[in-house]
Amino acid sequence: MCAGSAVLSATPLPLVKFEESAIAEHPTPPAPSSDTSELALYHSVFLPGDPARTGSVAFWRPDGAAPPPVSSSSATDLTVVVPHDGGVGTASMPTVLVPVRTALPVLTRARAAGQGHRSTVFWGAAALHALRLAARGLLLPGLSPGDHDAWRAGPLSAQDIEELRRLAAAMPPEAHAAPLAGDGPLRLPDPEQLLRAFLDAVADTLPRSPAAPLVTGGPAYASPEPVRLPEQRAWAADVAAGHDAGVRLSLRIEADGLTDAAEDGTDVTFRAVLQVHSVSDPALVADAADVWAGTGGEAFGPRARMDALLALRRAARAWAPLTPLLSAAVPDAAELADEEVTELLGAGALALSAAGVEVHWPKGLSRELSTRADVGPSDDEREHGATVAAMPSFLSADALLAFTWSFALGDRRLDREELDRLAETKRPVVRLRDQWVLIDPQEARLARSRQDRKVTPVDALGAALTGWAEVDGSRVEVRPTGWLAALRERLADPEAQQPVEQPAALAATLRDYQRRGLNWLAGMTSLGLGCCLADDMGLGKTITLIALHLHRQTDTASAGPTLVVCPTSLMGNWQREIERFAPGTPVRRFHGARRGLDGLADGEFVLTTYGTMRLDAPRLAGVPWGMLVADEAQHVKNPYSSTARQLRSIGARARVALTGTPVENNLSELWAILDWTTPGLLGRLGTFRRRYAEAVEGGQDPSAADRLARLVRPFLLRRRKSDPGIAPELPPKTETDHTVSLTEEQAALYEAVVREALAEISGAGSMARRGLIVKLLTGLKQICNHPAQYLKEERPVISGRSGKLELLDELLGTILAEEAGVLVFTQYVQMARLLERHLAARGTPSQFLHGGTPVAEREAMVRRFQDGEVPVFLLSLKAAGTGLNLTRAEHVVHYDRWWNPAVEAQATDRAYRIGQTRPVQVHRIIAEGTIEDRIAELLLRKRELADAVLGAGEAALTELTDAELTDLVELRGGLR
Repeated sequence: MCAGSAVLSATPLPLVKFEESAIAEHPTPPAPSSDTSELALYHSVFLPGDPARTGSVAFWRPDGAAPPPVSSSSATDLTVVVPHDGGVGTASMPTVLVPVRTALPVLTRARAAGQGHRSTVFWGAAALHALRLAARGLLLPGLSPGDHDAWRAGPLSAQDIEELRRLAAAMPPEAHAAPLAGDGPLRLPDPEQLLRAFLDAVADTLPRSPAAPLVTGGPAYASPEPVRLPEQRAWAADVAAGHDAGVRLSLRIEADGLTDAAEDGTDVTFRAVLQVHSVSDPALVADAADVWAGTGGEAFGPRARMDALLALRRAARAWAPLTPLLSAAVPDAAELADEEVTELLGAGALALSAAGVEVHWPKGLSRELSTRADVGPSDDEREHGATVAAMPSFLSADALLAFTWSFALGDRRLDREELDRLAETKRPVVRLRDQWVLIDPQEARLARSRQDRKVTPVDALGAALTGWAEVDGSRVEVRPTGWLAALRERLADPEAQQPVEQPAALAATLRDYQRRGLNWLAGMTSLGLGCCLADDMGLGKTITLIALHLHRQTDTASAGPTLVVCPTSLMGNWQREIERFAPGTPVRRFHGARRGLDGLADGEFVLTTYGTMRLDAPRLAGVPWGMLVADEAQHVKNPYSSTARQLRSIGARARVALTGTPVENNLSELWAILDWTTPGLLGRLGTFRRRYAEAVEGGQDPSAADRLARLVRPFLLRRRKSDPGIAPELPPKTETDHTVSLTEEQAALYEAVVREALAEISGAGSMARRGLIVKLLTGLKQICNHPAQYLKEERPVISGRSGKLELLDELLGTILAEEAGVLVFTQYVQMARLLERHLAARGTPSQFLHGGTPVAEREAMVRRFQDGEVPVFLLSLKAAGTGLNLTRAEHVVHYDRWWNPAVEAQATDRAYRIGQTRPVQVHRIIAEGTIEDRIAELLLRKRELADAVLGAGEAALTELTDAELTDLVELRGGLR
């Protein structure tokens, strides 16, 4: 789309005429019915008119056939710019022209349903945008270039204009493919100007109803037929010079009765005075009364009153107390009741601000009254000097902390008597400490009712770390006290605590970053807090955890057996690492038919799998574990799964999660891991989604990411190989994307599958549609790999049928000539079997590891590869993407792309990890012009945003519209 947009820009284009035979090459789709809804399937472009309401939307079929006539339409031939011979050219297409009024429902239905050609879906989005502007009352009268009466969309704020520009930037080439008239080079309309003309056409169409003359007082600006008003040119020029609307409004609040002698607010009265501001000259401001009297409004121009009334109408819709001003002869001021003043302190001011109206309060009224909550130990505990060492367990739901409200006027805290006075007042203004204060009495009463509430330590810690808490839907500033304040400082600066000595029983020397990791883990677990070590794969999380276990055995308060829950493939690795780095430490596997826990020693390691843990959770829960470790913790990223629920049932003095990918797809996975390590820290999942995840992933609230980071950072230690000083001994890593062309067989098969699947998907229900889309995506990826994989051939001919396989042969030729080792990852076992057979036929030694490979055989395969006996290691991405140490490999080939770059990175880390001494080259093979090409672009963007916003992988693609899906899967070139 981007390339097309660049070609179809407002620049001179070479003029190329189509031959009729070129159009006839395309198959003719079935003739549509005369229903206007069929028009959504065609290409469309907006053609401006004078006046704007006479514009029309042109629909044409790409095959050159004539569209059927519809109500109020007319048929004509339209010259449009279309792709031709690798460039662009013009073609005369039979077209049906539909007036804007008739086209609006067609366009809006196409956008709502997400079905139709992308140009029609775009104009549907533009129509919805135009309708929203009209619904906000953004309609301005003026004159067209031909001096006809015409409404236009406006006044547009800076935000409106920015939104318009973003929409124009998304305009597909076909949506502005009608070239501009005139001699000289071929030119296309500027997208932003064409979109603005369309918005004006909708604005000019909507007010033309039978009731319109009652408002306008005559046919001008009411009749659908054009009315020429040449005598109004000066007035129209004045409106245009005023940047759409020449004025904006504000409210100046005046209060009578605020005297030093008054004791309460009984005699205080409020009024809202309407003020008019010039948009072009911000320094020009006058009361509405002066503008209507002509004594202060001459500088605004003759349109000031009408513009002010239009703005007042929008303001009254936002805040009802201004409605009486619309019927006043002079809309000068409105008397305000106490409840209206109270409303104006909160929701009313927000609504007016959204309508562009500011509220100015009297200088004599203080609005510096602030609300804050102190959270921490009780006054008695603070008096006795409670310290971090005396704090309650954060994994206990029984301990409660005080949550005490405090009010302050400026920097002076209010006492309980003053707070009671605020809560008991029934007026929005009260005399306090020799000055008048504006306050919402309801909020004061709520604050008093919340006094002395209790919260759990975990809730208190979350509030202390973020600096705020949400109470009854309102965000309140929070200040920690006592040991909670000390704990926050300690968590904020873990480097300041006393370093932990490397355990004497550890038969290894920890690297600097591993010692820092041990310090952090020891500090967190000693506080009773769970945590997540999220270092990159290969940085030594296992040895760091072994060191932590040995350190905890030196203190009777933390000593005890450690239970490690891990994938089956990692049990052998854990046992070898423990025996190597902690010789003499007992270790057993709780796995298999003869598993048991008899005679368990205090300092023993117990290794089990997620599957066994799920089956035997009650037996494991009966042991007083000193520490519980979840390795590859992304296995419990679904908090509702049986695995996650059973893991939560096992108690321990400390919980530690180990993972290289704390967030694979979305932030809910991060919640699942941290809610296991420290239950309650992030609140309930629904609250977390609303408060953080939706705001961060949707980019709606930039500050949400910062608040979440402040809350999460102390509990999650994340280091990457690329971080300065982490792994300077690692050699360089080079990543290369290899694009290959499809063979003729692959291209023909690809296009046939796309054509048949899209036809089936377009008529399917929502549930069936999702399944069909997944089936289509899977089939296309298999075709890109090799036709034999998609066709499930039993005895296939393998050579000469796949561009990917040919490139792999070339890569292997070079790699094997250098006597190097290579890992070849594929997500499909069947494809790996084809590669295995192909390599055997060529005499290339290889071995294949997949999910069904027994543990003992896996370990033997790793040994053979590391010893250089087998140079090519074929691996199933899902079964071998974690837990293996394959530093013999200098090359990693991703034969097909996974939907998540984090998973691919984990697979690459089988070779690129501590212990690797040679440069590593990563090769990703991508079928050119196919879905793989588009997915590669998506994955690149996803990797760039992986720390903040992550999509939902393949599942998200099932929600694409038919037009978006077609754009994703259609074959573009890529054929040899």
